[in-house]
Amino acid sequence: MRVDSGMRASKNVYASGDVTGPPLLAHKAFAQALVAAENASGFKSEFDPRAIPSVVYTDPELVSVGLTESEARSAGYKVSTVKLPIGGVARAVIEDSLDGFIKVVYEEGSKAILGVHIAAPHASELAGEAALAIEMGATLEDLALTIHPHPTISEVMQEVAELALGRPKHFKVGR
Repeated sequence: MRVDSGMRASKNVYASGDVTGPPLLAHKAFAQALVAAENASGFKSEFDPRAIPSVVYTDPELVSVGLTESEARSAGYKVSTVKLPIGGVARAVIEDSLDGFIKVVYEEGSKAILGVHIAAPHASELAGEAALAIEMGATLEDLALTIHPHPTISEVMQEVAELALGRPKHFKVGR
């Protein structure tokens, strides 16, 4: 069913969830339902789908938020990416979970974060931070300056941004 950004399907009909199309995710449906309810109640609210986290609960967990590299290029962005092995953070070493990575897709000029893709233990716990970064228009610098507790898998968010900015603290860039 076609809906506008206010989740309106027609003059007095609002819709949310699977009926509005993919991605078919409960958390997307809930966010859409809040927008629909606010608009049906006379408030002005809009749904922005650019930062819907998608999570696959495997081992390691998989997360995708925002644009992939090819989607960003197709959308007309001048794109760069950075990829960091998850084994670069202490928590992964402690848990002996060294397999995995984080990849960030960003706009070259502004360094705005366009997409975050993760295969790692506890990746689902990083999906919200990735969505917030995209939703708020965060840059690599913003992410690099965000203090993360140590030792956690979440440190990989800061580490990957620092790597992209050319100043990694815990990751040796090989030549």
